[in-house]
Amino acid sequence: MPSRGGALLAANHDSSLDPALLALASERPIRFLARAELWLPGIRRLLDALGGIPVRRGRVDRSALRRAMRALESGELVAIFPQGTTLGFKKREYQGGAARLALATGAPLVPVRLVGTADAFRVFPPRVGFPKLRVLVGEPIHVARQRPTRALVDELTRRLEREIASLG
Repeated sequence: MPSRGGALLAANHDSSLDPALLALASERPIRFLARAELWLPGIRRLLDALGGIPVRRGRVDRSALRRAMRALESGELVAIFPQGTTLGFKKREYQGGAARLALATGAPLVPVRLVGTADAFRVFPPRVGFPKLRVLVGEPIHVARQRPTRALVDELTRRLEREIASLG
């Protein structure tokens, strides 16, 4: 993982353990984009204290994008899970948010593959196990800061998906 400067970590998402495993693998603090539904009474303050950025799903959440852009531009690590959900009954195609952020800020896009987390813990269908967990970090994808058109976002998203898949 980058030792300094803003970067966008983009990882596959197979388990609710994924954010914790990614955070443990980094020597630097990471800001996570996460679904806004997690900001429930009782844990809202914890998520805010940990630097979480709530995202309203189902549409482009410009407020979340602005917060993530400010974090990247100020040199922070920001993590995003382009598949969006771990729930197996939903289609888990890679969404364009990671590519859009990388293009809009010029921050490097770092592909990350998390291995074994689905076998360690899954909510649906329920599963708990003790597999070997690994965090595989690819080479950063450097992009020039530019307006994120639909064509550029789609092309970079497909590249990111291929890069993550090639990690193992």
